[in-house]
Amino acid sequence: MVNNLEITSLIRLLDDPDKEIFEHVHDKLLSYGTDVVGHLETAFGDAFDAIQQERIANLVHEIQFRELKNELNLWYHGGAFDLLQGALIVNKYQYPDLDEQKVVNYIENIKRDIWLQMMHEASPAEQVKLINHVFYNIYGFSGNTSNHQDPQNSFLSQVIDSHRGNQISLAIIYSVIAQRLDIPIYGVNLPQHFILAYVDESMQSDTDNGVLFYINTFSKGFIFGRRDVDHFLKQLKLKPERHFYEPCSNVDIIKRVLRNLISAYEKLNSLEKVTELYELLRILSEERA
Repeated sequence: MVNNLEITSLIRLLDDPDKEIFEHVHDKLLSYGTDVVGHLETAFGDAFDAIQQERIANLVHEIQFRELKNELNLWYHGGAFDLLQGALIVNKYQYPDLDEQKVVNYIENIKRDIWLQMMHEASPAEQVKLINHVFYNIYGFSGNTSNHQDPQNSFLSQVIDSHRGNQISLAIIYSVIAQRLDIPIYGVNLPQHFILAYVDESMQSDTDNGVLFYINTFSKGFIFGRRDVDHFLKQLKLKPERHFYEPCSNVDIIKRVLRNLISAYEKLNSLEKVTELYELLRILSEERA
């Protein structure tokens, strides 16, 4: 049970110059977890002392980051079945007060608008053409070509607000919508360019894994084939390994989101964020029980 009096008293001691007292207060407040965040945020607004404000802000971040790691760990060890949930957990790294339901509802709205126009006997290409029309023409999504390295491109809440994102954020939203419509479109971890594949599981073989065609969500849902992937890999001077052509796991997708963020924050010289994002990446690299 949260002791409001004790919390208020402890917060007042956060600017104590005695290191031992500060560490004791810090650890005690940390032990309350997210229950104390609201109290700390109120105290931050009321504080006039710069040291106290800095310590409150750092403590709030520490509590929220610890909670985030727990959420990511649970998602990963629980099987990582929900790609959208994994992306929203990462979103909360920068936006801890994220209204997840707002993002979910927005995606459901796009799905509904596609479903209302969907023909029962539509071919795979026709299905993708319809998704493209709603996603790009009606909702106005596009690739952020002017500021591709901006870390905001990797946070779904910001992509939905701005309708601009990078390859992987657009691909996540697109594939989540498709899968909720029972359309088998999945992520493919192609080097330097994340793409999607339309998979017909009834046509799987040892050579093509049932992929009918690929989709480039960064280029308004452009459809292309295996030979184009061959050509792209040849340009990169990479051997055409099988996993470059096949759908990847949800964990691989979230790992790639984290690597994109690490690269973006490295360019901004935000080394503390880079260190923390590597911590999140390590969680997804642990061996599952």
